[in-house]
Amino acid sequence: MSTTASAELITVRDYLRYAVSRFTAARLFFGHGSDNAWDEAVYLTLHTLNLPLDRLEPFLDARLLPHEREALLDIYHRRCQDRLPAAYLTHEAWLGEHRFYVDDRVIVPRSFIAELLDEQLAPWVDDPWAIESALDLCTGSGCLAILTALAFPNAEVAAVDLSPEAIAVAERNVADYSLYERIELIRSDAFTKLEGRKFDLIVSNPPYVNAESVAALPPEYLHEPELALGSGEDGLDFTRIILREAKKHLTDNGILVVEIGHNRDALEASYPTLPFTWLDTAAGDEYVFLLHAADLPG
Repeated sequence: MSTTASAELITVRDYLRYAVSRFTAARLFFGHGSDNAWDEAVYLTLHTLNLPLDRLEPFLDARLLPHEREALLDIYHRRCQDRLPAAYLTHEAWLGEHRFYVDDRVIVPRSFIAELLDEQLAPWVDDPWAIESALDLCTGSGCLAILTALAFPNAEVAAVDLSPEAIAVAERNVADYSLYERIELIRSDAFTKLEGRKFDLIVSNPPYVNAESVAALPPEYLHEPELALGSGEDGLDFTRIILREAKKHLTDNGILVVEIGHNRDALEASYPTLPFTWLDTAAGDEYVFLLHAADLPG
């Protein structure tokens, strides 16, 4: 099949059409950076050909060399056959304009908190320079810790994860951004290794997939670390730990920002007296909450 395709497909446009057809026929699931076959095909094609990811039009009718055709057919095949997320094939993921190294030791970054950090959590943080200490709990690849350090230039950031494999990936990304003097990577089960430490800001994108949804995950998600996905029957087990422990790790005026997926109704039902502030993101106002230290249970 690859020999026939390589003989008949000539231009970038040809290969894009072929990829979209293959991806659609394979019924791939898209949720790790793109949400449709066309965008995924464009990304994988441009990346494989070492072309700018934001410049497709000038190259559509370019003819491809034999080794380029072979590389494209190979990555299309792996995407369909192995059902690997695109990020694991290219070893990169993007949050806005920021690129991060990823592999299957970490969940593919896709946090709504990233866009909020891009705005320095305004208006909830009046003076970004006043944030002197921050914690990224469940750091994974280290992406939110890095974005936190970039958003708040005066902050020392602690990045915590239970997985040593995740910490190793985060170390690589911290080094790529030359932030090793401001970001401390800590292997810890939640707050266990943070006794006595307080922060002006805590952000977390913890595991939050409920048991029913975990059982129905498409194959692409099954390549991600199980530890980073499921969190009990209702998806809130880790969030409960955060809400129980966060107050003693926040300064008096500190704030907590947590992403909880589709669990807003369940969370509010479990904590009817907590004054959650739901932050607006590109997907709506039901995925990320903010709480002030004074409002958290003691």
